[in-house]
Amino acid sequence: MKMRSAAPMRVAKIGYIFLSLLFCAAGIFLIAKPDLSMKMIGIFVGVVMLLFGAVKLVGYFSKDLYRLAFQYDLEFGILLLVLGAIILLNPKNLMTFLCISLGMAVLLDGLFKIRIAMDSREFGIKSWPLILAMAIITGIAGGVLVFDAGKGAGLLTVLLGISLLAEGILNLYTVVCTVLIIKHQKPDVIDVEFDHIDGRER
Repeated sequence: MKMRSAAPMRVAKIGYIFLSLLFCAAGIFLIAKPDLSMKMIGIFVGVVMLLFGAVKLVGYFSKDLYRLAFQYDLEFGILLLVLGAIILLNPKNLMTFLCISLGMAVLLDGLFKIRIAMDSREFGIKSWPLILAMAIITGIAGGVLVFDAGKGAGLLTVLLGISLLAEGILNLYTVVCTVLIIKHQKPDVIDVEFDHIDGRER
């Protein structure tokens, strides 16, 4: 039986970890420096959305063992690609849209991760309560960013930083705890050969 390549899962996991750390670093930077250029922030967030969308699609099609961290990444990956492209088309004048769209994305991801935490409990993953707690906190951060999108630029930048930091920590912890890479993982469908003469399984 031909074994499934672990390369896509490894690419997705490494990509998740790298971009999650980038989210954390960017979040801390925005909190510390809320007076940055709106155009610079827009370009950065747009590029990161495109990258994360691509990584999520790779993760979805990699079919990891537990199927937890990547199970909603087809729809979410496409959403991030679309939002990232829209923001990059006009990064300077879309601050309100950026905050609303990113806030919604963070809120939805928090909700999806709540479901993943519940599924993790069924799989016996001991860290599921922490995933659940971080998912709730991240969802709240995204919701606050959406509803406060009309506030001043400085406050919005800080809220944006908090949301990015929460999203980064949530994704980092989730992918580390729930994505298990096995070098010689068997495919989902097991091919069974039969003897054409007497119909017996071989």
